[in-house]
Amino acid sequence: MASNEHDSAPSSQSNADSAKCPYHEGQNRSAEGENPYTHPNRNGPHDTRPNAGDGHAKDEALETYRADAEGHDLRTNQGLRIADNHNSLKAGERGPTLMEDFIFREKMNHFDNERIPERIVHARGAAAHGYFQAYDNAARYSKAGVFSDPSRKTPVFVRFSTVQGSRGSNDTVRDVRGFATKFYTDDGNWDLVGNDIPVFFIQDAMKFPDFVHAVKPEPHNEIPQGQSAHDTFWDFVSLMPETTHTVLWTMSDRAFPRHYRNMEGFGVHTFRLIDREGVSRFVKFHWKPVAGTCSLIWDEAQKLWGRDPDFNRRMMWDDIKNGAPLEWELGIQVVEEKDEHSFDFDILDPTKLIPESLVPVVPIGKMVLDRNPDNYFAETEQVAFNPANIVPGIDFSNDPLLQGRLFSYLDTQMLRLGGPNFHEIPINQPVCPFHNNQRDAQHRQTINTGQASYEPNSIDGGWPAETPPSNDAHGGFEPYHERIEAHKVRARSASFGDHYSQATLFWNSQTDVEKEHIIAAYTFELSKVERPWIRERVITEILPNIDLELARRVGENHGIETPTSKPAPDGELGTSQVDSDPALSLMARLPDSIATRKVAILAADGVAMEDVRSTKEQLAAEGAEGLLIAPSMAPIKAGDGTMLSPDAMLNGLPSVAVDAVVVAGGVGSVEALSGSGLGLYYVQEAYKHLKPIVAICEGKELLAAARVPVEEGVILVDDVLAASLPLRDALMAHRVWSRDARANQMPA
Repeated sequence: MASNEHDSAPSSQSNADSAKCPYHEGQNRSAEGENPYTHPNRNGPHDTRPNAGDGHAKDEALETYRADAEGHDLRTNQGLRIADNHNSLKAGERGPTLMEDFIFREKMNHFDNERIPERIVHARGAAAHGYFQAYDNAARYSKAGVFSDPSRKTPVFVRFSTVQGSRGSNDTVRDVRGFATKFYTDDGNWDLVGNDIPVFFIQDAMKFPDFVHAVKPEPHNEIPQGQSAHDTFWDFVSLMPETTHTVLWTMSDRAFPRHYRNMEGFGVHTFRLIDREGVSRFVKFHWKPVAGTCSLIWDEAQKLWGRDPDFNRRMMWDDIKNGAPLEWELGIQVVEEKDEHSFDFDILDPTKLIPESLVPVVPIGKMVLDRNPDNYFAETEQVAFNPANIVPGIDFSNDPLLQGRLFSYLDTQMLRLGGPNFHEIPINQPVCPFHNNQRDAQHRQTINTGQASYEPNSIDGGWPAETPPSNDAHGGFEPYHERIEAHKVRARSASFGDHYSQATLFWNSQTDVEKEHIIAAYTFELSKVERPWIRERVITEILPNIDLELARRVGENHGIETPTSKPAPDGELGTSQVDSDPALSLMARLPDSIATRKVAILAADGVAMEDVRSTKEQLAAEGAEGLLIAPSMAPIKAGDGTMLSPDAMLNGLPSVAVDAVVVAGGVGSVEALSGSGLGLYYVQEAYKHLKPIVAICEGKELLAAARVPVEEGVILVDDVLAASLPLRDALMAHRVWSRDARANQMPA
């Protein structure tokens, strides 16, 4: 709740003089035009209360609202103790229920109204608490308090999400992922509301409703859910060339991250940072995962839809619960004002990125997510992000998509969360005091004291009072003084006319394997488009402008002949200062350790106990986890008589949910697994998804039975120690990429 006290503000009741009208005392407005009623705050802020800086300020604020039912009586919402929560009030044991039953009515009425409107986009999400800590260099670029002190930890709440699907859709669909961060700073909330892709589909917010209507399930049958493989999406994007760059990113493996911890984040838009001298610089925000970047592959992602639709959120929840926090560095690309027009693209165009080879990313801080929410609805569902939530030292650019978002987010939260007081929901409240003259409306919780609900006033001593801007973080917010001379027009800058050069840059920056996956993605998506002219338009009028070979390969898969030259006019094709940029490939930031990786250890009765024990120990020493997978959840009797409890069974934790497979030795164990269709399928599927496979001693017989070829990434050893280094190296490469061309021969 917002405090109703001020550190140094005089109370209108305790100091009568402060409430007197200055005009009655013969006073007048100053020569500078200051309002005498707000004069008490002219010397600077009065209610600045820095928190301890240990990152726990938001957690402590939420404690007021937590409710643990342990040790408490069951009561109604009015506090009445309930004697019977199993039976409604009836006229006789077999008679009708009576309207008199107010306890039943209250319970059922609340149940009937438990759901609120889900988000139009980003409905499915998962979130975590944590903190952000700036580096020494951050204060050079911005006066924002969140960047001013490297010793302070600013609380954050981060929500990851998919875009297209409903709240009940799957985690691993092909889609953009939202990456929204709420910083609870001493100077107010700052929301960095971005995605895992650095560009967006459209240039102007005017087209946002059209884009969302096109990508959402089709209106006549509400199909498909959580997918872009349908007519309306491809019809729209094939008629809007500005979408080409972002569509290409979504056809890459970026569209299904393996884990949120392996996902990059981007602010998408160009913002401004303002330093203590009032100097403005353009910036692009980046979240760089400390764990490196890697993804699922398409077949694996599809199978997870059915086997674990909560895969990403479950992985994050379990890792945090087990003491393995998620970490990112916050970086910025900095463009001085004088260099705004020095690129071959417009930095205000949200369909464009700034290549890191032209402007390197400067790390300015680190974020750690280390606590799960206490309640999904109260926190993850009710959190309200808004790119308009900024603090002194951060400001907007004139990006037309960003400008539209500044309106849209507030508008949608008002509907979704029941009115203008959604900022009072605990998860949305800042950790600093917040006082203004906004009053009443639905769900108001603050009990405002005092008579004056307007400004200026003399009744309440002129409080709450304005704060003048200053060169530090605690002054009043002041927008950057940008001079603009222009006519009022509905038009788009000619500098936004290049629609293809950066799509070509992205394509050129991918490895051969990544390119094959993009070709397969376009082939699959367009196969779901029923209208042939839409497929043909994409293949002959859009794809050739990215790359002729890309178009030819996708066209060949659809029996469509493609042009031999790029059909778009030169203005739309554009030019690029760089031909490729390694940072655009997922391979550029592969994990540098195997920490948090999960490895299945296949075993049955008769397994070699030493193989299981040693494998688990060696993985644990590297921060990874070995999971004992058996035909059932019944205890396993090892070859030495030891009884082992499985962590999961073969069809309970399938190979798509782990990063590698170890087949432990032991004659009886291997014979049982080889005689099981699930055992054979497990290693076949792991092979198909390019995962390292280790077979210890007799374990190689299971691979032979499954017809898994012995090649790179299939490691045959006589003892666990010999497998340790090869398995570690293979896990750090994430996949056995050399297997990609042959993997589809495996009938898994």
